[in-house]
Amino acid sequence: MRLPTFREIVSRLSISSLFFLCFCRLGVSSEGDKPYAPKVEGPSDEGKLAVKKFQVPAGLTIELFAAEPLFANPVAFCVDEKNRFYVAETFRLHAGVTDIRGHMNWLDDDLASRTVADRVKMYRKFLGKDFPTYEAEHDRVRLVEDRDGDGKADHSSVFADGFNHAADGIGAGVLARNGTVWFTCIPDLWMLKDTNGDGKADVKQSLQHGYGVHVGFLGHDLHGLKFGPDGKLYFSVGDRGLNVKTKDGRHVLNPDTGAVLRCEADGSELEVFANGLRNPQELAFNETGDLFTCDNNSDGGD
Repeated sequence: MRLPTFREIVSRLSISSLFFLCFCRLGVSSEGDKPYAPKVEGPSDEGKLAVKKFQVPAGLTIELFAAEPLFANPVAFCVDEKNRFYVAETFRLHAGVTDIRGHMNWLDDDLASRTVADRVKMYRKFLGKDFPTYEAEHDRVRLVEDRDGDGKADHSSVFADGFNHAADGIGAGVLARNGTVWFTCIPDLWMLKDTNGDGKADVKQSLQHGYGVHVGFLGHDLHGLKFGPDGKLYFSVGDRGLNVKTKDGRHVLNPDTGAVLRCEADGSELEVFANGLRNPQELAFNETGDLFTCDNNSDGGD
């Protein structure tokens, strides 16, 4: 089955279906058994004002499709065959997901870490009584829809949340296809499904676990979900590394560099396709099956 190109997707959706990625203040954690309900700012006119400043070629029109409070803090999004948008939202940036450059006293322990469990053990060592703060905020997937067909989003709901363990985040990749949603949120590759049509995932299955051996740098996450011409699922991880024990008992190891991985849609047959990278982000195939990725360089010049 040939997957549509980005150009074909855009032509089907119309240019008014482009997202404007609007960020908001981080949320306030929930307590007890209350549903997670972070504070989301909005509505505001910031999106419309920003669009007015865009410089585009003649004949191209850009319109605001969705902004707060329909969604917040987007990291990635995808569109399914019903023109519904799945948005990976993060509320864990600097609230459970940190950067080693802000904790240089952790560095030796972080470099020595070989598993996700080692990383969490390090958190407990250095955070002490503050460890629970690393499990207060969630990452989540939100479903955003244009139900009346006017080219603007008018409805949204939380499709899946509860990604708030100390090892979790940032959820940086999402892909929807034929009723299945794949979500990459360190330390797991997740499969999400809504089997009863209520707009919420009632199936939440970890297909693989063990990504994010190190704290590393912010943004060196698990992302880039794409089906390849061989029908396999491809994705990328930065140099936070991986140590994954597969369901058939194999250990897939690449603990200290970034990599591109591939597996079957059900998570089986995981293998490292390319390694030695720093922070590969999105993936793209050309018409002959060559794979391209952009390897993100440091934001600090180091």
